[in-house]
Amino acid sequence: MLHRSLPVRLPTIALICSAALASCTLERSTVTARDSASADYLQVQRQRRIGYDANGNPSPVALSEVVVTGTADSLPSVSAADVSNMVIRTATASIEVDSLETAVAELRQLATRVGGYVGGAGVATGKNQLRQAFIELKVPAGRFDEVVAGLRPMGRLESVNVNAQDVGEEYVDVTARIDNARRLEQRLIGLLATRTGKLKDVLDVEQTLARVREEIERYEGRIRYLRAHIAMSTLNVTLHEPLPIVAATGRGPIAEAFRQAWRNFVVLLSLAVQSLGVVLPLGFVAGGAWFVTRRWRVARQRAA
Repeated sequence: MLHRSLPVRLPTIALICSAALASCTLERSTVTARDSASADYLQVQRQRRIGYDANGNPSPVALSEVVVTGTADSLPSVSAADVSNMVIRTATASIEVDSLETAVAELRQLATRVGGYVGGAGVATGKNQLRQAFIELKVPAGRFDEVVAGLRPMGRLESVNVNAQDVGEEYVDVTARIDNARRLEQRLIGLLATRTGKLKDVLDVEQTLARVREEIERYEGRIRYLRAHIAMSTLNVTLHEPLPIVAATGRGPIAEAFRQAWRNFVVLLSLAVQSLGVVLPLGFVAGGAWFVTRRWRVARQRAA
């Protein structure tokens, strides 16, 4: 009986062993690719500096599209120049302008001139009738410094904060994961093509294939996100008009003190009047209870 079932089990055992061997091999390849990419990235970082020049202006960072080369049998390779340019740059600025509408129009024109666009805008009126506008600009990374410099002629530039987030290591790591996940996908497709073994084993391989494809889609989505934010920088600008000038009243401190005392008296009097709505009902209830209690005591004394 054992000898008759052995040929039936051999294809199933071979299918399971092949899937396990493919997973182990691809896991080792992923670790090797990640370590190699991280070593190249750190070497580039030792040769790279991000800062400002002697005039206090941000140093330009030329961003170029990353070129990934490789075949199904070779790990992805990213050049050192491409890794060093994977920077997401953002900035916030505050400007005092004479006319809010004019400044907003100038910002829109500036974004359009450099090939960008307005990602969001809003206008609000705060305390002391201070009007403010909030503009989000999306501009090409290669012209980011030009846009920041173009803010100064619009009014009094109060503050500018520039932030550079280096995502080169993450990009290399995700790229290596995609490459190895695609290899595993091809191996699983090859195993399914044989169609040997039990139905349960085939379904297990299909579930693994679906999970691998889901991971590939997630990695590719992250790559698209990084590329989009590397290519287009974000600049959040707050515009506000000058504070309105309030004319002096000409009153001295003594007169202002008397006026404040009168205001306090009026407030106290208004509180006393408002409290009548609570005190009077309670007074009627308490008086009625006292009257009934007194009559009851008098009647009891007479009865005694």
